[in-house]
Amino acid sequence: MSFEAAVHAKAVRLDSLALTMCGHAGSGHPTTALSLGHLVTALLYHGMRWVPENPGLKTADRLVLSEGHAVPIIYAAFADLGAMIGKPGEERPCTVEDLEHFRETDSPLDGHPNPREGFSFFDAATGSLGQGLSVAAGLGLAARGDELDQRIYCIVGDGESREGQIWEAVDFIVEHALTGVLPIFNCNAYGQAGGVSDQQSPERIAAKLEAAGMTVVTLDGHNPTEIRAALDNFAGGCETPMAIVAKTVKGWGVPSMQGGGWHGKPAKGEKLEAALRELSASGAAFSGSIEGTTLTIHPPTTAERPAATVSEPVSFRAAAERWDMRTMLQAGLLSTRKAFGLALRSIGHTDGRVWSLDADVRNSTFAEWFADDADLSDRFAECRIAEQNMYSVGAGLAAAGKVPFCSTFAKFVTRGYDQIEMAMNSGANMKIVGSHSGISLAADGPSQMSLPDVAWFRSLGSAEGHSGGPACWTLHPSDAWAAYRLTQLMADHDGMCYMRVHRPDVEFLYNENTEFTFGGMEVLMQGRDLLIVSAGYMVHECNKALDGLDKLGVDASLVDCYSLPFDEDRLLDLANENGGNVLVVEDNYGGGLFSAVAEACVQAGDAFTVEPLHVRRIPKSARNEASILQQCGVAHTDIVQRASSMLGITPRKSPPMVAGK
Repeated sequence: MSFEAAVHAKAVRLDSLALTMCGHAGSGHPTTALSLGHLVTALLYHGMRWVPENPGLKTADRLVLSEGHAVPIIYAAFADLGAMIGKPGEERPCTVEDLEHFRETDSPLDGHPNPREGFSFFDAATGSLGQGLSVAAGLGLAARGDELDQRIYCIVGDGESREGQIWEAVDFIVEHALTGVLPIFNCNAYGQAGGVSDQQSPERIAAKLEAAGMTVVTLDGHNPTEIRAALDNFAGGCETPMAIVAKTVKGWGVPSMQGGGWHGKPAKGEKLEAALRELSASGAAFSGSIEGTTLTIHPPTTAERPAATVSEPVSFRAAAERWDMRTMLQAGLLSTRKAFGLALRSIGHTDGRVWSLDADVRNSTFAEWFADDADLSDRFAECRIAEQNMYSVGAGLAAAGKVPFCSTFAKFVTRGYDQIEMAMNSGANMKIVGSHSGISLAADGPSQMSLPDVAWFRSLGSAEGHSGGPACWTLHPSDAWAAYRLTQLMADHDGMCYMRVHRPDVEFLYNENTEFTFGGMEVLMQGRDLLIVSAGYMVHECNKALDGLDKLGVDASLVDCYSLPFDEDRLLDLANENGGNVLVVEDNYGGGLFSAVAEACVQAGDAFTVEPLHVRRIPKSARNEASILQQCGVAHTDIVQRASSMLGITPRKSPPMVAGK
């Protein structure tokens, strides 16, 4: 049998399985799957080097299905091949019977791909459109860094190519010359609501790709000969990144399910039987036995990735001395962002898994100390002003066993909330660092201030991760010693973390004898009347408030709650030791630390008085930190006022602030 006839026959077989599984489930996207039948057959049965008995093998060629709703066609191939599915320790061959349980709670065949649910063939959860090509770029970066002969394929829908992140990824692939990554655009002309725009036509997509610097092959996505020629051309090596633009038919082989109105609508019952008959008739022109087929799956050329060297971490003091920062250490004054930069450089030297990604602000986040180090620069990737792409690239690196630190201004982290959550769903061991957080950067104004970030990341931490424990830790160091050590802890931790660091230099609160832990907190002052809970920059402002409270006869405790989630029992003990009075101070909008403390107190069932002091207005620019804190009502004088009010004490009014003082 010829290659062309074999691909047609196999594609019809896979298409029929895709139709049937969606029909049985009563949901799914069979028409998109049918548009990919020939492309997937050519990939999985010819072009990709992989092992069905070990589909998660990290040295094998990888496939990222950016249009994740098309996954039934991949599941069909797995059932046809008997490829392995199941979570670690529970792997077994996929069968046609497994397809009957598509989308069920206990099935590894999720509605959209997720490797952590028992389908290790994929490296990242997809389904939120526009993200897959960035993940593929991250896998490509890791392969090149490990000097692996590995090809990364990514299937992208024409409708989703409207997403700006697709073009962020294209720019990144071209700029970094990732010739081992092959985007395949599935141009079937239809989205969910109807036909795609002319801006997403095959011709326009090809023109955009060529304008970006890619070599583009436009082909008939149902012509096996054309598909094989393009895949073989890619496998032969390219001087510049290559892309395939495939013209396909949504609902190929089933005329009654073509055109608009069929997205996400499987045929059931008699309509399914009719659709299967139409598909059989469409495949009749390519009839014949597939015994003795010319389709051959080739294994990867390498069995294992090179192991990264990991050694004992270096202390803050030793790192400062090594890189000539003794004066900053001696001054006892350093911003948490600079401490992060020093820690990142230090762990780069002791942990070969660590990569640094930054979004055109490395001279502000101090990721530049990593990037400019000759021994580390090949593990730094400049992602430029494209934060969404950066996080998905990080997810790809994490899938390849790397530990990516993705840094930018905390404000711009919010642009990537969806990408970060999808990475979390994938179980990505990714670290996010937001610099210039809160309001303390003052003069730049609210467009540069991160104000809802604590609430959002805290919500991620309320869910259990795939490996147990919080799905994401939120860390908020108040001084350089804490920031340095928490960066090291993030690198050692298997799971997602977000750390907030600040622009202003602040005094040291801790030293080399302080121990930091996930879920931990530090009691800076022990009192009996009131517990003040804070984190980050605001701990220093609370410290100032202690003097004012002391003058009023208030014996207050101050706890630095640098981790979310935190040890609730310890916090409740501290609250009870302070008469049940708790004031939570933070430099962001509500829903963050206060909400976490309040929930813990409510769930305990004891009598507590818990009040918040956080940013309650949209800030504007201010010349310095003192001015912005006063503007937003969270200065040390405001803390004294609120604490006094809680305790029924009337403090003397402070004189008005004089400009410039």
